Amino acid sequence: MARVKRGNVARKRRNKILKLAKGFRGSHSKLFRTANQQVMKALRYAYRDRRNRKRDFRRLWITRINAASRMHGLSYSQLIGQLKKANIDINRKMLAQMAVLDPNGFAKVVEVANQS
Repeated sequence: MARVKRGNVARKRRNKILKLAKGFRGSHSKLFRTANQQVMKALRYAYRDRRNRKRDFRRLWITRINAASRMHGLSYSQLIGQLKKANIDINRKMLAQMAVLDPNGFAKVVEVANQS
């Protein structure tokens, strides 16, 4: 069986990992073994947090809507219930944007929801 020389392939593989580890502190960006471990960990965190970001933003929107709706004498759940009953299809992201940037528009939405 012929001997396999891995020089070029191995160097490319290591450099790819070290490039991903750029900006990590200390040996985490300099030494291949520790850099490899940290890159694997960083990629796991990135995968997990791409999903968590969606949860976090939804929680933020709900908090903002709740605060704004309480100014109009409703709790968040009451507002959402009344919006559903009035067949007003507006998502939480847009409601939160209205609550922050357009309080008058949000007040009108609350008023229309209250009428039903």
